Formats: sequence, structure tokens, C-alpha cells
Amino acid sequence: MTDGQAGAAGAERGPATGGTTGTGRPPTGSLAHRVPDLGALELLLAVARLGSLGAAAREVGITQPAASSRVRSMERQLGVALVDRSPRGSRLTDAGALVTDWARRVVEAAEAFDVGAQALRDRRDSRLRVAASMTIAEYLLPGWLLALRAQRPDTAVSLLAGNSTAVAERLLTGEADLGFVEGLTVPAGLDSAVVAHDRLIVVTAPGHPWARRRAPLSASELSTTPLILREKGSGTRQVLDAALGGLARPLIELSSTTAVKAAAVGGAGPSVLSELVVREELAVRRLVAVPVADVSLSRDLRAVWPTGHRPTGPARDLLTLTRT
Repeated sequence: MTDGQAGAAGAERGPATGGTTGTGRPPTGSLAHRVPDLGALELLLAVARLGSLGAAAREVGITQPAASSRVRSMERQLGVALVDRSPRGSRLTDAGALVTDWARRVVEAAEAFDVGAQALRDRRDSRLRVAASMTIAEYLLPGWLLALRAQRPDTAVSLLAGNSTAVAERLLTGEADLGFVEGLTVPAGLDSAVVAHDRLIVVTAPGHPWARRRAPLSASELSTTPLILREKGSGTRQVLDAALGGLARPLIELSSTTAVKAAAVGGAGPSVLSELVVREELAVRRLVAVPVADVSLSRDLRAVWPTGHRPTGPARDLLTLTRT
């Protein structure tokens, strides 16, 4: 049977061979099952250009037997002979030449698709919007962002600092690509990963009576004493409230960790702050740590992102850096 006869026979076989049905309608079913994949089409274009199946195989990076198998598979899928093989080389059949013309358009379209997808990746990778609660934003993120800059010097990073509730809102409304929170639980609608551990401690200025006491504070004393606190919605306040089962009305309520620390250093009253925040002040005794009996004030610091949308690009790289 000649190549032309093989093509005609393939067309007469209808849907089973990738042709039309007896009514002239195209076959139904998934296009992916009827059309060769890009690798096969690129191989066919290489055969047409080089006139040799072996040379085409080398160009696309496969063995000659694998190339022969791929061509035979393509011929079975389409129902026509595409390549005549002989000791002198390989040449396209008439049907193969026609299929090659179509293949060239498909590959060119795929190349345009790839260029467009790369442009989208470049645009995504050109910026990173991070939302973080105050303690993480002020005491951990600067080091992580410096490390990220060494890896991605062309990525512009913007940081939105706020409490844990605000971080969740920015992620859920698409205003941030990655967030960091320090609350007791993961906000609804977000997935998370623990990136660090922290401990809250009670601190006061050296002149406060608590700085001179010998016995630890009881949970009851701490919960009924007005404290300098962050606003509701902050991770620090959530952890403290949960650990004590409630808090007295704040002595002062402030929206910044730095402001809370400054008020405590200034002698306005006792406060509860992250160990990360007051490490330096404790070392030089601008603040004094006050022990508390039978209260766990440890917490996890977490990276968060919208549920089902694992971080990619620079957000993924930043998440990786938090664990090194």
C-alpha cells in the first residue's frame, strides 16, 4: 500500500484513526487524545529540516529508537504515514508534509504561549507584598528580607505592618502575597507554616514595685492588673488573653509594639512583650523581667497565605529563608 493509500484508508476508518466521522463531523472526545504532543511535533519538524531521523533524534535529545517509536505512535494516532524511512535517510510523505505545515503553526503558537507565560512570571517576580504583625515586622523580617535581596536583587519588596487581624484581611483581599502572624490560632481562610517560636514575658521599669518582688506573679494578679497593651486583634494580646482567661481594662492601649515598649521603659506601668522585643532593654536593665507562676506564654510565629494557594516565586523564596 502506498503512503497515499495508507492516508486514504486512515481517513476511511473515521473516529478510530483521528479522521472525520462518516457524516463529515469531527470526532468527539478530548483533543489531547487526537492531537500529537509538542515533543512529537518538534521531532517531526526536525525530520523535515534535517532529512534524517537519527539527526532529528539527536537535536531533540532522544535516542533514535525512541524517535522511531514516537513517529510510529504519531502515525497510529493520526491514521496516516508521515515519514518514509530508507538507508538513504528519511523523507516526509505527502501527508507528512501537510501535517508538518500544521505542526509548525502549533509549535509557533506554543512558543508564543511560553513567551507570554514567562512575561507573567517576570511580572510576578518583580514585586513582593508582605504583610506582617508588628513583632515579626520589626525584629525578624528585616534579616529575612536582606537575605532575599541577595537572592533576588531585582524584586521590589513592600511591607505592610499591622496586627494579626489586619494581616489576614490583606491576604484575603489580595493586597499581600505572603503574611506573618503571631496570634494563637491561624485566621480563617489561611494556610500556615510555623517559622519561629517566641515567648512573652512580663516587664516593667526598674522603679516599679514588681521589679523588686521575690515571689513570682500569680495568674490572678496579672489578669487583674491594668497593663500597657497592644490593641485588640494583635497576636500578643490574643495569646495573653487566652493564657489568663481574661484581662483587666488596659492601663494604656497602643497600636505599636515600639510604643508599648517605650511606655514601659518610661515607667508608665507593667507590660507583656515578646522576648525578641525587649532583649536589649533587659540586658542593660532599662526593663526588668517579672516571673509569672503557672502560666505558659509561649507562642508560634507563622507564615500565612490564602488556603489552597501555596506561595510561589519570591514569596516561596522568602518562606524558605525563614527556615534557614
